Amino acid sequence: MTVDLRTEGGVTTLTFASGPVNLYSLELHDEFDAALERVEADPPRVLVVRAEGKIVSGGVDVAQFHARKSKVETRELYDRMLELPERFAALDVPTVFVAHGLTLTWAFEVALACDVLLASEKAKFGLVERVIGLTPTMGGTQRLAGRAGVARAKEFVFTGTPYDAATLERWNVVNRVFAPDDLDAGVAAFAADLAAGPTRAFGAAKQILREFETGGVPGSVARTTEIAAELFDTEDLQHGMASFLADGPGNATFVGR
Repeated sequence: MTVDLRTEGGVTTLTFASGPVNLYSLELHDEFDAALERVEADPPRVLVVRAEGKIVSGGVDVAQFHARKSKVETRELYDRMLELPERFAALDVPTVFVAHGLTLTWAFEVALACDVLLASEKAKFGLVERVIGLTPTMGGTQRLAGRAGVARAKEFVFTGTPYDAATLERWNVVNRVFAPDDLDAGVAAFAADLAAGPTRAFGAAKQILREFETGGVPGSVARTTEIAAELFDTEDLQHGMASFLADGPGNATFVGR
């Protein structure tokens, strides 16, 4: 059981493994926490999240659910589980989740908490909690609704059926779909492009969109100029404006500060 971090060229790749099918467990969550503490202490330009093994995840360790003896204990478990996607969502750098195969329950909910979801044509996604009489508890229902609409989220959760990447791309849940042999190269190119960009400006965009998610257009507009003005002191904005005036658009080299 591991959550490994590797950094190259401004891109940090977080790879999790909990064989044979990468089930969620509290022990795996602890490993995520340790890795995310390192990410938060020294933020990369981009964070890529992916799994080892044939599938991304087969779901959760149901034994850890069944071991709870009361509603209070169960609520405590659900509260703990919810911390994981929320921690990814709170990061101020671009986050990219990569799905190469079957991605069920908690892993899909983490994917939805990331900014961008890239998938192989072989990937399938499901919130299948209905099989044990439960509803998703890690924010996947509402985040899916935010991307695909409430009716699609209801369909997805009610049926508990895994949907393929092409369908979810059409629903605006998956951002891009790659042929299996092209996935790694596609992810690398996408992440490298983000890593070369103005990282602080991307963080500001994420802040504005968080305001939109809670307050709609009026709430986000009310905070936009305040958030954008904070970029004035960044090295990237000052260099970007000077480069634009001297050399035209597209010639600035950003450093993420």
